[in-house]
Amino acid sequence: MNRALPVVRLRVPTDEDAVAWHRVFDDPDVMEFHGGKSADLSVYEELTARQRRHDAELGFCLWTMVDELGQVMGFTGAQPWPREWGPTGEIEIGWRLGRDFWGKGYATAAAQMTLERLRAAGVPSVVAMVRPGNERSIAVTRRLGMELAETFLHPLLQEDALCFRLQLQSSHTR
Repeated sequence: MNRALPVVRLRVPTDEDAVAWHRVFDDPDVMEFHGGKSADLSVYEELTARQRRHDAELGFCLWTMVDELGQVMGFTGAQPWPREWGPTGEIEIGWRLGRDFWGKGYATAAAQMTLERLRAAGVPSVVAMVRPGNERSIAVTRRLGMELAETFLHPLLQEDALCFRLQLQSSHTR
């Protein structure tokens, strides 16, 4: 399947995007691998605020994805791994789209844009943490050229979390 990637724009999340993310993610299918149920609006308010800080401090974040009509589809981008287990100290690339936008190439297009921005920012490598069974996200990691590198036991779910990796910069001494 060699089709052109769709038009997608990435922007730093606004306060209003917290409401948009809450709306597009309010779907049990979307949240299947993210706790199974919709999160409160306050979760997205905190998340968008944190992403604005990441953008200001690091030059990258989880950006709001907007389609060619200006409609918020979800987010794609990168942030430091935020938990005390797993690939601590590494940069995680991630994506989450509203159900209406699945299967159209948006996540892959936006993730490729993210990789370009991370390379330009000098980020040496990225990880993607994916729950087993999340075949759509695993397919995106493959399209990005990522490889399964290791697994980490998820402390709450008592299941392996899959850690995919991709080298962005040639390895050299810092």
